[in-house]
Order: sequence, then C-alpha cells, then structure tokens
Amino acid sequence: MPRFFLPFSPGGTVTVTGEDARHIGFSLRMAVGDPVTFCGPDGTEYQCVITAMDRDSVTAAVQQSGPSRAEPSVELRLYQALPKGDKMETIIQKAVELGVREITPVMTRRCVSRPDIRSMEKKLQRYQKIAEEAAKQSGRGRIPRVAPLLSFEAAVEELAALPLSLLFYEGGGEALCRLLKEPVPTIGLFVGAEGGFDPEEVSLAREAGLRAATLGPRILRCETAPLCALSAILYATGNL
Repeated sequence: MPRFFLPFSPGGTVTVTGEDARHIGFSLRMAVGDPVTFCGPDGTEYQCVITAMDRDSVTAAVQQSGPSRAEPSVELRLYQALPKGDKMETIIQKAVELGVREITPVMTRRCVSRPDIRSMEKKLQRYQKIAEEAAKQSGRGRIPRVAPLLSFEAAVEELAALPLSLLFYEGGGEALCRLLKEPVPTIGLFVGAEGGFDPEEVSLAREAGLRAATLGPRILRCETAPLCALSAILYATGNL
C-alpha cells in the first residue's frame, strides 16, 4: 500500500497538497476509494481511504491508526565519522532500512573527507532525501533525521547523555551480549571512518562514559561496521 509521511498528526481526515498530492493522483493513478497509508511524526500509522481529490490536493478519511510495527522498540542513534566518497550515502540508506532513528555525521581526527560549510550543507540536503526515500521503501513509520555535522567533542557530549552509548573500536572492547544485558530505551552507536578512531579519542570517549564495544576479531570497513552493529543490536533486543 502506498505510504506518505506527514509533518503533523491528523484527526479524522487527512489533506495533502503539493508533490505528494501529485504523486498520488498522477504517478500512482490512485482514485477515490483507494486505500493509502499516512505516517505522523511520532511514528503512528494512519490507514486511510481517499474521499476526494483534484489536481492539487487529496483528502482521505482515517479508518484506523496505531503505532507503526516497523519501528524498533529501542531508539537507535548512529554517530558516524564522516567517510570519504559516497560511503555515507550507503550507510544512511541501509541504516534507515534497518530502523535507525537518527544519524549524525561526525568529524574525527582520522576523517579523510573534510568538506567546507557550503559543501556539507549540500551533502546534508542529499542525505536527508536519501533517508526519506529509504524510509518509504522499507515501510518505516517515521523519517529518520540526518543531523548537522558535529565535532568529535560535541558528539561525545551528546552520546554521554544517553542511557547507553557504544564506541565500536577495532582495538578491542566488550562483547555486545554483555553490554546489552539490561534493556534501555535509547542506544547511541559511535563508528569511526577509514582508519577508525585515534587512541586519544577512544580515551576521551571512555572518560566521558562511552563503552568500547567490539564486533569480533575481524576488521570491518567503515560502511560495514555500523550496519553490523545495528543488526546485532536489533537481534539482541528482539527486533529481528
């Protein structure tokens, strides 16, 4: 069933205009009486039936609503050191498919890619579009946010405020099965770019309260590690 995201929580009816309305009417060739799903900003799904439509707007009646079954029970926030090339695009697309709630690019010492402010602004616009498309394709109940680029220090400060934050370090750490024994509502994941983290960064993160975690004895690429970590956590928390 076609799915669209709303910036508001609807009442008994939903009216959309602009690109979504044109997509419903012209691209999908939907008509009055057809079912359509709308998702609110809080992850609620609204099962609707189209009741009226014209060239620029579509109105639908809400038949039933409830929490999206596609959203994990644990909120996952990925802090990803900015990799080079288009690897970040792949990470965002796949992380959204897996169920991440928010993705934050981070500038660390070993980042090869160091875009200027204007270039990063353009990248963020594209990143958010990729997240939106991946959310629609995978049947998510919300569009994950791609946050602005943070410094390492700012990222650590945010991560330290979460119930549990894991820094995935190729130099060793605790096994996920030990770190995830107790349920928590939110988990932060911090993954390095090419070359991983600088040892001093790891020390600073640990001092702030982040837990160093391992993904096994193999060295994973920076685009593989976050997807492996997300999958493992989803499994361990009963979301796979």
